Amino acid sequence: MAPQNRQYELVLFGATGYTGKLTAEHITTHLPTDLKWAVAGRSEKKLSALVDELRPLNPDRSQPGVEVAELNERDLDTLAKKTKLLISVVGPYSLYGTPVVEACARNGTHYLDVTGETPWVKEVIERCDAKAKANGAILIPQIGVESSPADLLSWLAVTCLREKLSVPTEEVIFSTHEMNATPSGGTSATIISMAEVYGLSRIAAAFKPWALSPTPGHRYPRKANRLGVRQVPELGTLTTAISGTTDRSIVHRSWGLLGGDGGYGPRFHFSPYMRVSNAISGALIHLAITFGMVLLALAPVRWLLRRIIYAPGTGPDKEATSKEYIEFRALAVADTAASPGAPAGKALARFRYDGGMYYVTGVFLAEAALVLLRGKQQDVPAYGLGGGVLTPATLGRPFVDRLRAAGVTLEVQLLG
Repeated sequence: MAPQNRQYELVLFGATGYTGKLTAEHITTHLPTDLKWAVAGRSEKKLSALVDELRPLNPDRSQPGVEVAELNERDLDTLAKKTKLLISVVGPYSLYGTPVVEACARNGTHYLDVTGETPWVKEVIERCDAKAKANGAILIPQIGVESSPADLLSWLAVTCLREKLSVPTEEVIFSTHEMNATPSGGTSATIISMAEVYGLSRIAAAFKPWALSPTPGHRYPRKANRLGVRQVPELGTLTTAISGTTDRSIVHRSWGLLGGDGGYGPRFHFSPYMRVSNAISGALIHLAITFGMVLLALAPVRWLLRRIIYAPGTGPDKEATSKEYIEFRALAVADTAASPGAPAGKALARFRYDGGMYYVTGVFLAEAALVLLRGKQQDVPAYGLGGGVLTPATLGRPFVDRLRAAGVTLEVQLLG
């Protein structure tokens, strides 16, 4: 575990950016008032101004310290040694994230981020997993909208089938059911930079279904038709989801970390989609996403995108996000072939948040941090795994409970 005699419990690195400010607001208004924490970044002036903005939100709480750090080994080691847990919202992570997570792995500091860059996560696993485990550091990348909802809903639905029917799961069908949200400049910049840093061949290798799993998975059949459309009565008409392969990599890693065949099931696999109104629109979206990914390999396309998106560190204002919402659903299908005589049951899990997509990102980060800092370790699977590069699902029931208390709908039911 992270050493107990450190100056801070939590440091928020990149606090003055768009997602960083929203995370700082949630920490200020929702986490315990005696939390010892700090905001960190490159500009002392901007950090001090942020502290002044936060103070009226909760004047009775301990105010955060200010830590100035550049992206070099000396500064980051100093920062990591001061805190039990570090949240990094400095992206794109493929450009700026590696020195930060390496410092945490070296110094036994727990770490959270909200990347969606699967090739970078693969690189982090290769570079930091063993060292983090040796030093007792729990590193959980991709704990924002990518990929907490997918990972937690899968875990809830699989657990429901295990506990109520004593059966493993063959497939979790995941759907972006409804979404009204605007991407920030950081998200858009991340997509562009990932294409530049890794190239199509390395991206394709990282997006293979079991590329991040610590144990080999199995081949499974494609369920959508040639135009990317699939009909599922409980979920509707489904098509390719732009973040589907990103979510799949994390859910499949959770399968490997949480017991594989003995946990989720020997034939388990995760199938991500988004809900559409009809098959024609589904086919068009599938083709647009497929060709869009190819076009990102072209430098002129990336040049054009940079001129029409929000700048990194910026995003939609509070008024623009006041009517945003996001809902995901996951259907777990029992694996009766692996358990002859078992009931052919299904479990349906639902996630919903009414509010900005980046507001709930701050909720994920802050509430996950508190699970690691003040939760009962015997209730958190991540501690039982001994550290390393883990996933949102390894925070288990305590994470689900904290998200529910913070206004997130997370529910699961067994279907007849």
